[in-house]
Amino acid sequence: MTRPDTYVGVDADINGAMTTIGRIIRDAWVFELLPETENCKGWKRSQIENLLHKVNAEWDKYGCMVSQLPAPVRERHQRIHAAAITRAKAAGWSGEYEIIDEK
Repeated sequence: MTRPDTYVGVDADINGAMTTIGRIIRDAWVFELLPETENCKGWKRSQIENLLHKVNAEWDKYGCMVSQLPAPVRERHQRIHAAAITRAKAAGWSGEYEIIDEK
């Protein structure tokens, strides 16, 4: 099976966008690297990879820990990711796949 050349967009991603790319985009929103209206539909893999590097650089500033984020950024993280979890659950995502190796 071949991978598509472009991303479907966070609104159309599988599992309610509880995917690696979905997380990258949400974190880009958190760090205001992208406006929250940008769903990245049509982006090429290279664009997503560039965004990943930017997101990782931001996380590195805070030791990759939500608790170390400045209050406004931490609150934005909470809001964005809580809304994403709610949408994903409404779309049928349960989170089971993510913890399958932990059982």
